[in-house]
Amino acid sequence: IAEVCSPALNEGLLTANERLYNHLLYGISVTEFVDGKKASPTVALIDWQNPTNNSFVFTEEFTVTRYGGVESRRPDIVCFVNGIPLVVIEAKRPDGNAKKGPTIDEGISQSLRNQRHDEIPLLFAYSQMLLSINGNEGRYGTCGTPSKFWAAWREEDISDAEMYAIKNKTLKDEQLTNLFNHRPAKDLDWYLSLTAAGELAVTGQDQLLISLLSPVRLLEMTRYFTLFDKKAGKIVARYQQVFGIKRLIERINTRSVTGGREGGVIWHTTGSGKSFTMVFLSKALILHESLKQCRIVVVTDRVDLETQLSKTFASGGELAGKKDKEAAMATSGKRLAQQIGKGTERIIFSLIQKFNTATKMPECVNNSSDIIVLIDEGHRSQGGENHIRMKQALPNAAFVAFTGTPLLKDDKTTNKFGPIVHAYTMQRAVEDQTVTPLLYEERIPDLDVNERAIDSWFERITEGLSEEQKADLKRKFAKKGQV
Repeated sequence: IAEVCSPALNEGLLTANERLYNHLLYGISVTEFVDGKKASPTVALIDWQNPTNNSFVFTEEFTVTRYGGVESRRPDIVCFVNGIPLVVIEAKRPDGNAKKGPTIDEGISQSLRNQRHDEIPLLFAYSQMLLSINGNEGRYGTCGTPSKFWAAWREEDISDAEMYAIKNKTLKDEQLTNLFNHRPAKDLDWYLSLTAAGELAVTGQDQLLISLLSPVRLLEMTRYFTLFDKKAGKIVARYQQVFGIKRLIERINTRSVTGGREGGVIWHTTGSGKSFTMVFLSKALILHESLKQCRIVVVTDRVDLETQLSKTFASGGELAGKKDKEAAMATSGKRLAQQIGKGTERIIFSLIQKFNTATKMPECVNNSSDIIVLIDEGHRSQGGENHIRMKQALPNAAFVAFTGTPLLKDDKTTNKFGPIVHAYTMQRAVEDQTVTPLLYEERIPDLDVNERAIDSWFERITEGLSEEQKADLKRKFAKKGQV
């Protein structure tokens, strides 16, 4: 309890948040003496396996004393799991004052203000999810997320009908008492007349709350889809990353007739965070019971891509130190062959070209189905021999291709790697304001032929040819296009 109650903020909020996050994930080991013997049990703060075994409580107007100890701040709603405040919600009125801008932004800026070191940073040392809602819509971020990266959510797993049922569920008398007993009587009358008037429609705010705060999903987002990156800070996944990985894990868990794992294509448009999706995936693989023994081979076709990805993995904590990173790099075809055949590294990085040399060596074969090959920019260099060699070396592996390039119907990428497992299209990304729209117009260039120059050039180059030969050449090159 002492460890949980006093996060050290001397190295900054993010470091404190990461420490507590690790405690949440792995528990806190305690040393004590039981019957004169030293014991070091690990006390779990959250039961990840059985979500219902945890306590989920929320409160409103939660008062926290400011850092200086004089005034206090009151975040609108705080949600506690086992007494730890994991979610902080700023709720604004839908209209706002006429002079102020959109109310969602107001909630975000309050959240950012409260995280400052002279405000109430202690509360945010625990937080995993921060929400800003205004009755109609909502956006979410996490500790330290700059305002432009607060994102909307689109649900792909919970149907509209299910959401509708949750929204219109009748509250028990006990729940009504808890919600309205401390308020003026007119608030309860307002609520009763609102619900008596008929079913309520589901708003964007409802979707966000149901999608992110149903107990199972909240624990899932915290455990699998939260990442500390040395450069970008703390990241919580966007919806396309969450559903892309969920579909992918279902797919990898499917076995083909020969006993190998199935793969597929993830088509996420440029700028939607494919490198982070790969890191989230590798984190999810470690934590999934059925997949934690898997090894990952990351294949790219450009050195700068390889560097970028390995840096993302390293700063996301998947490669612990320099040693790990060096061990993961396939520096040559020979090294790659050893890594595939005999190695035990959890993650290997290789350029596709290295398979060419590697697969010629006898040791470069691994029939294990516990290998997952992630191929970046899967549409580009996967043609021909390299691809076939790679498949021969790893006959039962799951091949997953990531691409940001729209795939055509008869495109090779999908046939090679299997079906499209998840798509996040350019249009969707523009609607979500994740990327700016790409506009182009087609123009036909004006062609202008300078006859005199061409004639004199023709005379010069055909010196020494007979008249018939000249005429023949002229006929061949009479068209503008050829000129």
